[in-house]
Amino acid sequence: MQKSTGQKAAIPFWRDERILNILGQAAFIIGLVIIGSFIFQNMRAGLAKQGITLSYNFLQGISGFDISETLFTYSRTSSYWQAFQVGLLNTLSVSIVGVIASTIFGVILGVARLSTNFLINRLAAFYLELIRNLSLLVFLIFWYLGVFLKLPRVGDAVIWPGSIYLTNRGVGVPWGLPTDSYPTFRLILIIGLVLAIGVFFALRAYSKRTGQAPLTILWASLTFAVVALLGWFVLPEAPLRFDAPVIEGLNMTGGKVLSPEFMALTSGLVLYTSAFIGEVVRSGILSVSKGQVEASRALGFNGFQTLRLIVFPQALRVIIPPLTSQYLNLIKNSSLAIAVGYPDLFYISNAIQNQSGRTVEMFSLVMITYLIFSLVTSLFMNWYNQRIKLVER
Repeated sequence: MQKSTGQKAAIPFWRDERILNILGQAAFIIGLVIIGSFIFQNMRAGLAKQGITLSYNFLQGISGFDISETLFTYSRTSSYWQAFQVGLLNTLSVSIVGVIASTIFGVILGVARLSTNFLINRLAAFYLELIRNLSLLVFLIFWYLGVFLKLPRVGDAVIWPGSIYLTNRGVGVPWGLPTDSYPTFRLILIIGLVLAIGVFFALRAYSKRTGQAPLTILWASLTFAVVALLGWFVLPEAPLRFDAPVIEGLNMTGGKVLSPEFMALTSGLVLYTSAFIGEVVRSGILSVSKGQVEASRALGFNGFQTLRLIVFPQALRVIIPPLTSQYLNLIKNSSLAIAVGYPDLFYISNAIQNQSGRTVEMFSLVMITYLIFSLVTSLFMNWYNQRIKLVER
């Protein structure tokens, strides 16, 4: 019996592309597992010959070394795990401050690069070309040795408005010390944050319903600020007692003293990364058709409204992917803190490894930690990219 013309013969599985793709991926994964298992077994055998077994129990041991900068109570009698946490928090503080500051400065540079003002345009172009062609390691070392360590001594400190002291031992800034009413004020801040989030989503809904574009972030921020100010003045006692730095002898007391190492690393990463972010912002703005700008001007929008309502919403689809890479670079480049002596995650992990002899365990922890940082950053930026992308018909 002959087959009908519309009926096709079954394709053998060894010629079916779908099955071959699945088999190829499975073979790759199996090969990867075999190679990884071989490397792991070889490493374990080599450690066994030296009388070392893979274990993380050593993290409970006494560290026996001091750390110059900590965000919580730490001493040389603390455990290795507590020392690792100190480095983790120090890295997070540098990364968070660096990402926020470099974004703000990078956007300013990107817009300034396209300014019609000749002086602003040329200065921004000079800065971008200079910084982007420098080695980050060389720049950080120069920034630390040639700038922050060359500041005046404490006795000859440069005093800026607001009781800010610039010295070669650090930058002293006013700081707030909690009082008895601070726990109540903290609850008020949480309430203000909830209200600010509510205002933000309410204005977003209003914008979608009416087609208008209110300043959602501005009004949400103002809501939080108003609640915080009301809480500050309503409480019988100020929740924070501001403590300004004071020079006493050869040291500064009071306030908050930011070490030269922290300032050099954070400001160096911000100055370096913002140059690349500036170019990313410039390319995103240039990707928007000039007809969009001309149409907005014809509708009576001023320059700021055109940038906020027309240009940036369309440019973000081009800006976000490379911006994510710059954030990841900044977080990973913070490991260069060892060059300026700042006790970050890598610096402290290296100290733990030298003292305990647990090289494999410590560097595996460091790699996993940086991997988690990168994955969390990528997931957030990919989520945001999906939210703001243009939907095509």
